[in-house]
Amino acid sequence: MESSLLLIFTFLSLALVTSHAALSSEEYWNSMLPNTPMPRVVKDLLQPDYLEDKTASVDVGKGGVNVDAGKGKPGGTSVDVGKGGVDVDAGKGKPGGTSVGVGKGGVGVDAGKPGKGANVGVGKGGVSVHAGHKGKPVYVGVKPGPSPFLYRYAATETQLHDDPSVALFFLEKDMHDGTKMNLHFAKTTNGATFLPRAISEKIPFSSNGYPEILNRFSVKPNSLEAEIMKTTIKECEEPGIKGEEKYCATSLESMVDFSTSKLGKRLRAISTEVKKETQMQTYTIIAGVKKVKGDESVVCHKQNYPYAVFYCHSTHTTRAYVVPLKGADGTIAKALAICHTDTSKWNPKHLAFQVLKVKPGTVPVCHFLPQDHIVWVPY
Repeated sequence: MESSLLLIFTFLSLALVTSHAALSSEEYWNSMLPNTPMPRVVKDLLQPDYLEDKTASVDVGKGGVNVDAGKGKPGGTSVDVGKGGVDVDAGKGKPGGTSVGVGKGGVGVDAGKPGKGANVGVGKGGVSVHAGHKGKPVYVGVKPGPSPFLYRYAATETQLHDDPSVALFFLEKDMHDGTKMNLHFAKTTNGATFLPRAISEKIPFSSNGYPEILNRFSVKPNSLEAEIMKTTIKECEEPGIKGEEKYCATSLESMVDFSTSKLGKRLRAISTEVKKETQMQTYTIIAGVKKVKGDESVVCHKQNYPYAVFYCHSTHTTRAYVVPLKGADGTIAKALAICHTDTSKWNPKHLAFQVLKVKPGTVPVCHFLPQDHIVWVPY
């Protein structure tokens, strides 16, 4: 699902009635965590400055809606809605900005410099991404279903064979130099970014508000996108297992609030780091595995949704490690691994048990985290 379009719908529906918070998301981070550097993964999830700018103006006329948030400078962001659909230009005064066109054929997005941009088409089969600099299409399938990082998750036979997350699970005893694993460290495919809390709080996020949510984002009730959104909301509403404190953060500010409420303000936010994007390949654990200090953490998993939503949970039965890996092609990764020391309350059909051939509560179960998941630990 193409988050750029959906965020535009959100902005258009709220811009007339919502004033921005006194602090931007980044300013809020700095006020709450003055000694905590913001990791790259979080910076990548922040909204472009047209959503943070307090001077944004919205004009509504017969021709549609025009939004200008250029901060008084040429090359700002403009959104036009007319009979032909929606057109967005966010070029910041430079050629090769971002434009979004919506017509009967679907959604088309072009972003980047001429000849080097990316064209994204959203259709029934998933998301097809054409990278302009190579001219080769990359297909990213959007598959509905529960997240394998949730304790109640139960894998079907199809998911057991098709889900790339299968490779992320391993046993703690295997975390040593020389262990080889077939891995693919990829960011989530939807590219959804954070909304400022002042906006996200105005949008329903519950099963009761589901019809309004679909209407707000112009999503058809029987579509694949609707099913994915429904699954995310359901997972967020389900109670946690015994000993788990969980919360779905719909903004960076709310994620910071939850994490600091559990661990205090002396925190580090860390994530998996990979030098470059690669396909599935063999990685070897190399020297330098380090256990993260303490046994308390808050782990936040990015969910499938039109804007960034993180499923955050805190338990006292986890250990976190930074694991250096070297790919067959020479790619170096510093992967975050979470080991769960008590899995007795997990769903017996969880993907991890089926992959590792172990039973709940018998041995610590570990998994690597994708690049856009975040672990909060005290220092």
